Amino acid sequence: MDGIALAESIPDSVLPYPDGSWNRVKYFFWRLLTPWFPAIQGGFLRLGVIQHPGGRGRYLLGHLAPGIDASLFVRRLEAEGVGNHFIAWTEEDQVLSLRKLDGFEHQYHLRIFGDGEVRGHYEYTPEAHPVWHQKAIGIERRREDLLRLLGDLVVKSDE
Repeated sequence: MDGIALAESIPDSVLPYPDGSWNRVKYFFWRLLTPWFPAIQGGFLRLGVIQHPGGRGRYLLGHLAPGIDASLFVRRLEAEGVGNHFIAWTEEDQVLSLRKLDGFEHQYHLRIFGDGEVRGHYEYTPEAHPVWHQKAIGIERRREDLLRLLGDLVVKSDE
């Protein structure tokens, strides 16, 4: 299964309903914006309003373990509350972008690449803090948390 077909088969991650009036305003804003977000993001990129640095992000976790393909990886992680993260940038040779929400404001973000490489980090959600998310403010490695989540699905890197 190719990355696009696989991504389309994965349920989108669902934001929990937040506490606080301002977070609820953002929650409803994103509920309305989400269906059109990819087109809006593409337009902003073309107009130069936002920029994507390209390449692969930091925080290498490892590679898919022998016998584990992207489809099995996703099916096993779905049981842990991991869902599609289509709002995220698409990085070079990326097959999938997934996230596990940690409330409304934070998430664990995982990416799988065509060569089986798996990268991930902990960050603000774009829905709660779009500017901080865009500028990678508050991004954390959280390697051990992510490796615990992934278990035997990956062979961890020495990085």
